[in-house]
Amino acid sequence: MSTDANVAEGEEPARGGGKKGLIFGTLAAVLLAAGGFYSTYSGLIDTLPTTGGNHESADEHGVSVLSGIGFVPLDPLVVSLGRESANRHLRFVAQLEVAAAYQDEVSGLKPRILDVLNSYLRAVDTRDIENPSAMWRLRAQMLRRVQVVTGEGRVNDLLITEFVLN
Repeated sequence: MSTDANVAEGEEPARGGGKKGLIFGTLAAVLLAAGGFYSTYSGLIDTLPTTGGNHESADEHGVSVLSGIGFVPLDPLVVSLGRESANRHLRFVAQLEVAAAYQDEVSGLKPRILDVLNSYLRAVDTRDIENPSAMWRLRAQMLRRVQVVTGEGRVNDLLITEFVLN
C-alpha cells in the first residue's frame, strides 16, 4: 500500500511535466505557424494550384497577363492648396491601369475622372500631402473615387507618375 492517501492502488503518482509539455507544444505550434507564413509570404511555397503538365514558360505567362491590360494617361493637374498655404501648388500626373476591353470607355470618362481627382486633392489638408507615409492612403482614396466614376471592374490601379508640392 502507498503512503500517499490521494493515490489509488495501481496508479502512478502524477508527474509535474504537464505544464512543461503544454509550453513546448504551444512553442512548437507557434514556430510551425511562423515558418509556414514566412515560406508562403516569401514565395518558397507556390500557393497557386497547378494543372496537369501544360506549363507555360515564364515569358509566355507574363505576355498573356500583360496583353489584357491597357493604360489611360491622365492630363496633369495643378491644384492650389488652401488658404493657409499661400502660393503653394501640387502638380499631379497619373495613369490608370484598365482592362484592355474598357480602355476606350475609360478614356471617354477622363473629364469626370479629372474632376473627381481635382475635387479630392483640393480638399486634402496640406499636412497630409507633406507626410510621406500618407501617399498610400491618398492613392487608395483616389483609386476608389475613380472606380466609383468609371464603374466596378474597369480600373485596376492608379499609377502616380508625378506628385510634386511647390
